[in-house]
Amino acid sequence: MSDLENAKIALHRHTIVLCKGDKILTSDKKGVTPMVEFIDSGLNLKGYSVADLIVGKAVAMLYVKAGIVAVYAKTISKSAIQVLKNFNISFCYDVLTDKIINRKGDDICPMEKVVSDTDNIDIAYNLIKNKLFELKNNK
Repeated sequence: MSDLENAKIALHRHTIVLCKGDKILTSDKKGVTPMVEFIDSGLNLKGYSVADLIVGKAVAMLYVKAGIVAVYAKTISKSAIQVLKNFNISFCYDVLTDKIINRKGDDICPMEKVVSDTDNIDIAYNLIKNKLFELKNNK
């Protein structure tokens, strides 16, 4: 079974699963937080495959930064697909959407908004980190 298939099978118990050979990383946190935490931990994620519940442009850009090679998304946005295609990351999905909506359901996801005007992975990473910090401190 491929890394992506293994990650996809494990996804039913988590919000995100990263798999490479016998190494499996999981998280039950939502949004971009798991990928930011994985990247910030210093783990070498190059070559991993990912299964995720929701993939928007922000998360797709984090996958690029981390060196992810394959993605399965239950739901994916058109802008996320463009990022994955631009960086030759293979992907499959169940549901395609125009945009990712925030948790309240009344606007576009704040992480999608913050990266909407950039295609630079490092700039996007910093914008995402700053927005996460802002959201955590405004609760």
